[in-house]
This record gives sequence, C-alpha cells and structure tokens, in this order.
Amino acid sequence: MITRRALNVGLLSTTTAIATACNRNTIGQAYPQGRIEGYAKAFDKLVHPEAEIRQLASGFRWTEGPSWDRRRGRLYFSDIPNNRIHSWSRSKGLMTFLDVAGRDDETPDENAAPGTNGLWYDEEDDGLLICNQNARSIDRLNMSTQARSAVVKSFNGKPLNSPNDLVRATDGTVYFTDPPYGLKDRENFTGMEQRHFGVYRFTPSGEMSIISEGFTRPNGIALSPDESTLYVSQSDPKKPIIKAFALNIAGLPSGERLFADLSYLMDEKSPGLPDGMAVDISGNLFAAGPGGVVIFAPDGTRLGRIFTGRPTANCAFGEDGSTLFMTANDTLLSISTRTRGLAWHEA
Repeated sequence: MITRRALNVGLLSTTTAIATACNRNTIGQAYPQGRIEGYAKAFDKLVHPEAEIRQLASGFRWTEGPSWDRRRGRLYFSDIPNNRIHSWSRSKGLMTFLDVAGRDDETPDENAAPGTNGLWYDEEDDGLLICNQNARSIDRLNMSTQARSAVVKSFNGKPLNSPNDLVRATDGTVYFTDPPYGLKDRENFTGMEQRHFGVYRFTPSGEMSIISEGFTRPNGIALSPDESTLYVSQSDPKKPIIKAFALNIAGLPSGERLFADLSYLMDEKSPGLPDGMAVDISGNLFAAGPGGVVIFAPDGTRLGRIFTGRPTANCAFGEDGSTLFMTANDTLLSISTRTRGLAWHEA
C-alpha cells in the first residue's frame, strides 16, 4: 500500500539555500542555441528569465534516462546506440560507467536492439534500476557489489516489448512503460509477443499488473508528490500527449484524463516528441517535448519552455536539487532552476 507523503508543496522562499542568481550554473560551456520562454508569470519563480543553458558533454548518438545518485554526487545517463551508461559529476566530469550496458548473459534475444534506456537510482537500497533493451527487462544493479539481476522480464508469461522509462514510488512499487522502441524492427513489431504497448506496475512482492493498454507509444513516466497521480507521455507524432492517471490508495488507476496536448508546439524549429519527465517539490511537471522541456503546473497550465532547439529525450534534477539535467539528442545540457526536484523535498 502506498503511503501518501505529506510534503510542503509551496514554492521555496528566498531565504532557502537556493541561489537566485540566473547564471549560477557556470559548469560546461555556453549553449547559445537555447533560450527561456515564459508563458505565465509563475514560471519566473521556477526558472530565471535569463538563466543560461550549459553544454556539459556531447558526441553521443542518442542520450536518455538521466538519474541522479545523491550518495555519490553524480548523474547517470544512457547513450542507447553506443550501448553505454555514462556518469557525470562537477568534480570528475564525464566518465563511462558501464560499457556494454544492455545485455542478457543467458539468452540473447535476436529481436532486441543493444542498449539501455530509462534509469532510476534508488537511494534507499543503493541500487540502479535499468531499462535494458537487450533482455527486454528491467534490471537492478547493486552499486556496492556490481551484482546485476533482472527484476521483471515478462507479463502473463510472455516477454515484454522493450521497457523504456520507469519511476519508483516510496513503497518500492515501480511503474514503467513498454513501447516497441528497443526492438530491432520496431516498425513491423518483429518479435513482439504482448498484444499492446502497456504501462505496468510491479510491487516489491512481485505482483505485476497493467495500468493502461490504451497508448500507441507510451514513453516517459512520473509521479506527483503525493503519489496520487501518474503521468505518462505518448511519443506518437499523430497524438503527442501526456495523460494523467488518478491512483487509489493501493496505487492502482481509478480514472484518467488528458493532461496536455503538445501538438501545437510541433514544427520544424521544435523537433522532438513528448518523452521523459521530472517533477519538482511543488508538483510542477518538467516534460521533454517539442523543442526542449515544457513546464506545466499541477493543474495542466502551461508555464514555460526551456528551448534547446533539438530533440530532447528526458530530464532529471540533480546536485543540490536545483540543477536540471537534459539529455538532448547527442548532448548533455544543464540549467539552474529556482525550484528543487522532488527527491529534495526535505532539504
């Protein structure tokens, strides 16, 4: 059973440790292609109008799945086609964390493409959850011993399609999406055994259930601060949307609604589709989408956009919670914010 978190969801006051200087984040190099677009006055309280996007690293093929390790002070992210997971920290810069990141040491799947996608660092048990394309599984890597094992590989006795992104609730329940993107022939769905592109839930006791069968391309996934709402994005150019699912006390869906339709942002100057997401301590949703990262209030009001000008797959808060990292195609970007990520709600 999910225990609701009683959080202070008010905006941080100016007396907190977060600096309000717009260009405090002086790491990396300037990224002049980017800009800040405010659509509502409330956005200024989240991102300074003159905040500077910084480029931390580049030269990848397609970056995804960022997650911050608070114990070690570093970010992990996938470079899917190169089949690597990298780490980045302010002190050590870019390092390769896992080479041959996606794998199945026992039964390689001829229909699965190499690489990993979404990552989730679990501070409670010091493990890294990995969406592993090679094995069509979600794996857990013990950060102390480096032992790795599959947590889930199938549903109703059949292999998953390709776990893409995931989020962990406070009770250990994991929600994840399962589109065809990790299949070698994802257009013809060769090797696909599930009859849908599902959104799933599995509990620490091993109970597996489906949240939704209604997506054409489920992708990014996130939870609200009180874990009463599950957000799921759909990276379908014909219907680029984000849905919000109401969750009951058991963590199961009790209703759904359209949270955002991002089709109005799609044009040749704003490449990309709805993808990975991050939530701040006030419940605002930072959602990768056309042109960069689009920020929404909890009620769905569009507040602003961090424009990167390139397909942006995902984002995650890190460092003291007020740095937003963005995986943007072949590049890792960052920006300082005036808010903190949800994991820093007690800071």
